[in-house]
Amino acid sequence: MGKPPRQAVILAGGLGTRLGALTRETPKPLLPVAGKPFLDYLLWNLKRHGFERVLFLLGYKAMRIIEHYGSGAGHGLADDAQRNTRLEVEYAVETEPMGTGGALRLAKDYLDERFLLLNGDTLFDFNYLDLALLEGPAAVALRRVPDTARYGRVRLEGNRIIGFGEKEGKGPGLINGGVHVLSRPAVELLPEGVSSLERDLFPRLVERGELLGKPYEGFFLDIGLPEAYTEAQKALPAWRKKPAVFLDRDGVLNHDEGYTHRPEQWRWTEGAVEAVKWLNDRGYLVLVITNQAGIARGYYTEEHFLQFTAWIHEQLRLAGAHLEATYYCPYHPQGLGPYRRDSEDRKPNPGMFLRAIADWQPDLSRSLAIGDKESDLQAAQAVGVRALRFAGGNLLRFVQDALSESGR
Repeated sequence: MGKPPRQAVILAGGLGTRLGALTRETPKPLLPVAGKPFLDYLLWNLKRHGFERVLFLLGYKAMRIIEHYGSGAGHGLADDAQRNTRLEVEYAVETEPMGTGGALRLAKDYLDERFLLLNGDTLFDFNYLDLALLEGPAAVALRRVPDTARYGRVRLEGNRIIGFGEKEGKGPGLINGGVHVLSRPAVELLPEGVSSLERDLFPRLVERGELLGKPYEGFFLDIGLPEAYTEAQKALPAWRKKPAVFLDRDGVLNHDEGYTHRPEQWRWTEGAVEAVKWLNDRGYLVLVITNQAGIARGYYTEEHFLQFTAWIHEQLRLAGAHLEATYYCPYHPQGLGPYRRDSEDRKPNPGMFLRAIADWQPDLSRSLAIGDKESDLQAAQAVGVRALRFAGGNLLRFVQDALSESGR
């Protein structure tokens, strides 16, 4: 199985003519939605999946996007210690309209061996890392719609696409959802000059038996029409208000054998990886909240902890899962030097929960915290989050039972 991509490529060069005067001075992906550019929602979604680099493919009003985002700093896209990830921004600008395929072919020297490709004017929310589990030159996220007549139907056999963009026939079926995992060898199949992914690449990959696909049921919005853009002003902020599951680390995700800080010491709890992915697949934010007294006691450094946390995040990504963030408290009342204090972050104090809530603004009424100690439960309850104690066993079954009982 190949490594999941770290680069996302966003097609953001179109004219946006269907929106009329709205795009006369502003490129469509930069249009404001509830006070922030539409692209900000896409970037937020990419960063929480652990993507590290974004390449914008630009054309119309390219400088507006370049001036706005720069290198990513100042837009919540730079280094973030809690998430162990960063989002660097690059640009490739076409001097004349080249089509979706032409723009991608033009930028081939900027591309990773494997990357996520998505449209800059649509948002399709699902677990992107699940799509990356499909191995092949290209994979397409599919949507099920009531009538495929105006889109072009996709025919699927297992995970292999056997018909793409077929216009005949009405009624329900699958269509391209606008999110893809592509490889550089697939891009090399595009002709030089103006070309289209849907006309010039995907049918060719179908002929070779190399185009994979999988249906997803997530939130979808296309801001390309005036009525949809109006709808987005309420729909996107509501979509951002996701439920969260807050997990303690030691004793919940892994067997707690005392101050675990090296890969060879780590043993996943039964069903832990599957539990995280199950939550990802259903749109939950997954946030780790962990006391790390080992830092305060001098057993390992804060830098070492962050490196180890990045390793944990990577193991999950390899399984098609991800943690939005890991919040940690390095302080302890009997700690050493600057770490010797009783911090508001140290559970049972609620400081880490308060920071996570401020960062992610989850829907607390649909959220849940899971810990193995009374201090975990007290910290969650102090901020109004329902909390359950995990005493061992299969974490996936525990999570499924907990959320099914609450109807969440």
